[in-house]
Amino acid sequence: MGSIIHAIAADGNVRIAVISAPEIAEDARRIHGLSTTATAALGRTLLGASLLGNNMKSESDSLTVRLNGGGPIGSVVAVSDSHGNVRGYVDVPSADLPTRPDGKLDVGGLIGRDGTLTVSRDLGLKEPYIGSVALVSGEVAEDFTAYLAESEQTASACGLGVLVGTDHSVLAAGGFLVQLLPGAPAELIEKLEDNIFLMDQLTTILHEDGPMEVLAQVLKGLEPQVLSTDEVSYLCPCSRERLAASLLTIGAEALLELASEGTPTEVTCQFCGKTYSFLPEELKAMAETSSAS
Repeated sequence: MGSIIHAIAADGNVRIAVISAPEIAEDARRIHGLSTTATAALGRTLLGASLLGNNMKSESDSLTVRLNGGGPIGSVVAVSDSHGNVRGYVDVPSADLPTRPDGKLDVGGLIGRDGTLTVSRDLGLKEPYIGSVALVSGEVAEDFTAYLAESEQTASACGLGVLVGTDHSVLAAGGFLVQLLPGAPAELIEKLEDNIFLMDQLTTILHEDGPMEVLAQVLKGLEPQVLSTDEVSYLCPCSRERLAASLLTIGAEALLELASEGTPTEVTCQFCGKTYSFLPEELKAMAETSSAS
């Protein structure tokens, strides 16, 4: 289980959330059989979604992030609840690319840069709030920063990283989201930019020193004060009932066609890989329900 640390600068002008959750990225890698670069791509997206979701106010709120940049991985999708618990998937889990010339994983190349980052917030209203921005780099953190600036008019900086070991397992994963609060002096932006530029590599800090050191380096000179810590995990709320409801959407005719095959129909959750089996007689009953609605 990972954690999100919330803190504020002593002067009350800056707030920060720091996530450290290698378990989330590792669970995603194991469930989906992700390649090394796909692990970083989905891991970063899950961590970013967790930071955004953890900010939501209502217990029933949820948030979906989708990146599609035209790269070989296809779409990258992450869903967060209001606590910051997340789940996600990618279209092509096995997609991979050679490392960049600087030795880093080529997440931007895998996701692509010709597309959008879209955030859909389900706040219990008739329609979800949807914001979308053009991808900046496909490296995920910069794209989250652009989304917050353009779609939510929030002066923010986001950093996300996933460190994968030689055995393909996740050694460290986390990031930060730092935001100026209303009334903050403009010169604070330069101070934060300098701190972030001069800080050590994010995954190295997380792996060697932990999330409190990330907090200390991003808010260096601003006397950060920890407010709270929340636990977060890779969590899928799927159930047989939820998958049955999804099956209903294909319509009575398609359900009867499946039932006519005479064998159980298996439906697999795209988020956690759990498989649910439905007998032909169950499908027939569902078809009747679909016809009556």
